[in-house]
Amino acid sequence: MATTDSRLSVSETLKALNAVVREQAGEAAARDSVWFKESSARNLRTRDFLAPQAALRAMFTDGQIPNGAVESVLSLKGPGVPPIQNCQNGPAGLTVQLERPAVFEQILKNIPLYTRAPQVTHGHSVVLNCVCLHGCKSLNSLSLSQLRAILVADHLAGILQAQGMDVHVVPSSIHEEVHRFLQKLHVEWPLVSETSPNAEDILAMKDALCRFPQSTFAPVDQNGVVGKFYLKGYLEEQQEQEVYDSNLDAFLVTEEKLYHVAELQRAILRSLAVAPGKGSSIVHVVSHEEAFQHQKIDVLWRLLAPKALTVLQKHLICGPVKVTRCASPMSVLQYFQLRHSQMYEASVLKYGDLSQDSSWTETVNVLTSAAVRFEMLTTSHHNQVLLDAEDTSISTKGTKSGAFVMYNCARLATLFETYQQAVEQGLYPAFPSLSELNCSSLREEGEWLLLFNGILPFQDVLSQAVKLPLCSEGLKITAGTEAICKFLIQLSMDFSSYYNRVHILGEPCPHLFSQMFSRLQLMKAVRDVFHSALATLHLPPLSQI
Repeated sequence: MATTDSRLSVSETLKALNAVVREQAGEAAARDSVWFKESSARNLRTRDFLAPQAALRAMFTDGQIPNGAVESVLSLKGPGVPPIQNCQNGPAGLTVQLERPAVFEQILKNIPLYTRAPQVTHGHSVVLNCVCLHGCKSLNSLSLSQLRAILVADHLAGILQAQGMDVHVVPSSIHEEVHRFLQKLHVEWPLVSETSPNAEDILAMKDALCRFPQSTFAPVDQNGVVGKFYLKGYLEEQQEQEVYDSNLDAFLVTEEKLYHVAELQRAILRSLAVAPGKGSSIVHVVSHEEAFQHQKIDVLWRLLAPKALTVLQKHLICGPVKVTRCASPMSVLQYFQLRHSQMYEASVLKYGDLSQDSSWTETVNVLTSAAVRFEMLTTSHHNQVLLDAEDTSISTKGTKSGAFVMYNCARLATLFETYQQAVEQGLYPAFPSLSELNCSSLREEGEWLLLFNGILPFQDVLSQAVKLPLCSEGLKITAGTEAICKFLIQLSMDFSSYYNRVHILGEPCPHLFSQMFSRLQLMKAVRDVFHSALATLHLPPLSQI
């Protein structure tokens, strides 16, 4: 079995290719990357990586690419770099094509290296604060925009945890009705925690607050207000008024807000206890409608937290959710019920009424959860999401839906179940050892598309999805929370096209078995990528649809 250091990597290959070109260009070399990985089926017929001619000419002072550039690329070797078959300088630029049989063999004989999430080792802890869940007393109080923020926070937690990071979620407990609803969407959030703040925590914060000159302290009134704090004066003292919204000033501090801050403090203490000396950060996942008000909580936390617990805070803001073709405002429950009924009706049309089948009921529930998640998460979190109330494509095999992804995942399960049944019947031999696989029989363009676009770059996609710029300037950050859904949709389209065209389980003839086993091994890698990616969305893979 290969080691992690021998894993082929798109990012490492691009880094090495760029280093070669910069070395040829000398001092005139630009720092920007000039190489990129091809992804379209059309271009992959002739090349796998390209450095465009215009970018290369801009890099070299005389506009001419040195003759030695091609030879340098051909001789390129190093950690993560796959074997290169040829490099040519043509009208498009410098093109590279890999030794595909060797790449197939190296990847398919070491599948776990490519299909499991890369493990981080720096030990930094992240506290994910889902703002809208604080003080949420009923499902009716949640908006669709807030539901989107919950799904973004849950997905972020899933990706970070898959990579071995220490993740703490806040609030540590939520209302039971809200919890039951979120369970239907496979959101993994605690119902009750034994480490919730207590009355002593709140009392200590009240005492601390009343000692600041910018605050006016008062007994608790009927609205739960314990005092008024003037943020502008405090921010000016700290010379941080430019970081926050200029309109921040008077803040009516309630016991609920103090409880929110106490939860953050408890979470930071837990994270520091798990990874002492490694550092911790807070990412506030907040809907656009709460973004301004939550800056007040941020400042209140900075004010009340002991200096030793002061940590980096960043705000990840989720754009609004708008519903089209709907006569009246839609609640989160109505939205879920609408998608569930569409999914159920589509299933009845295809398979008949299976409502008495408990396993099928669960399948429809998972499909509904997938539909909702993909609809909310496929758009970049900072952009607006438009929901079409009458859109039925999400409940069929429309290629942009979560249901389509789950459908293709189930097709893979059926493929392996069919193969196993055939083995038991004596039609096919048992799967051979990895050393016996002959990957040179994988010559279909669709097979390379699945390997090069789906399996090889998967770990890079996961890493990019949660590359949180925690050390960047300013209060707001962005993350690629749409990356996994988009990746799964494209993988599903590539797999579906290949599966519909190629008979993986062919005639039970001995001379066809070698190619069949290589194709099955490729499908195993595709299946494992599906499962790993879906796990970050907390969606169980389906074995039937």
